[in-house]
Amino acid sequence: MPLPQTEMPGRLQSYCAERGIRMTQQRRAILSVMETAKKHLDAAQLLRKAQRLDASVDRSTVYRTLQMLKRQGLVDELDLMHIHGEGHYYERKLNRDHIHMACLRCGKIMEFVSDVFDKLKRQVERDCNFQIVVSRLEIGGYCNACRAAK
Repeated sequence: MPLPQTEMPGRLQSYCAERGIRMTQQRRAILSVMETAKKHLDAAQLLRKAQRLDASVDRSTVYRTLQMLKRQGLVDELDLMHIHGEGHYYERKLNRDHIHMACLRCGKIMEFVSDVFDKLKRQVERDCNFQIVVSRLEIGGYCNACRAAK
């Protein structure tokens, strides 16, 4: 089942406020971009979009905010190196682990939630006596549009 493309506006900001994290205007701009992103963003894309909301947002503020959000468990950092060199992409942390499907031709990233993936994680925990805290599955292939263009 595909995942929702955007977060409820203000949700990341509410989480930060509940945790006593100081919210500057620049952080609000960055969080607003993350909440409404329709795709995975790298730091440069996040910076450009946040600067449209607040011209005072700078690169170091983006990286500090991303580090804080990762520490708080609110965003995930994805390393999709086989697609765009050494690109790291960021997405809001979802309540359920999901699979990333990356098109090797156009670079589109799609997300997919699967009960089978959840079942596999439970089996790994049981069979290996291992508690899973983080799980990521990335599949490379070709999206429907790129397959049709061949």
